[in-house]
Amino acid sequence: MVLVLNSLRNIICWCMKKGSVITMTLKTKRLILRQWKLSDFETFAILNADPEVMKYFPQTLSKQESDELAEKIQTFIAVNGWGLWVVELKSTGKFIGMVGLNKPKAELPPSPCVEIGWRLAKKYWSKRYATEAGKECIKFSFENLNLGEVVAFTTLNNVDSQAVMKRLGMTNTYRNFMHPHIEKSNPLCEHVLYSITKQQWKKLNDQLI
Repeated sequence: MVLVLNSLRNIICWCMKKGSVITMTLKTKRLILRQWKLSDFETFAILNADPEVMKYFPQTLSKQESDELAEKIQTFIAVNGWGLWVVELKSTGKFIGMVGLNKPKAELPPSPCVEIGWRLAKKYWSKRYATEAGKECIKFSFENLNLGEVVAFTTLNNVDSQAVMKRLGMTNTYRNFMHPHIEKSNPLCEHVLYSITKQQWKKLNDQLI
């Protein structure tokens, strides 16, 4: 575990020294989306150990598993300049979770693609933080990364996350799939797939002007 973490930190330091990738920080009215710090890991582990937060995942994460995930995300951002950013409140500077973009594993049916995802601590639910941050991420994906499409997926029964997807302007593709890393007998296996194209996003924004 220590060797793995040290190796990942060395990769991050190398990327920063090379200076070839600019790590993006996004801001909204209430939020800052930024690169991960070591000080974020403890709060992230608490979030990942919460059964309610992880209700639609196969299991909660141990401290070690949570740290490994944070390191992986941190490295991805260091290499690419974007990813699943830490979300902190402008008013307090507190870590509330993560929202951002990711490239799913190749074996997942929607791949190759870029997905938008989020995971917030329970005390920050129902405040539209995921929607606020998500809109900024989608804007970044089309204006800065020049993507043609962004997708999102979750388990069939996770209606709260699907509501966020709809608020982001995404639509259900009705191309449900069985997650290859979850047992088919598990009710969490079937996933819904939502999508928004650059053209759809532009049309939505034109309507708001």
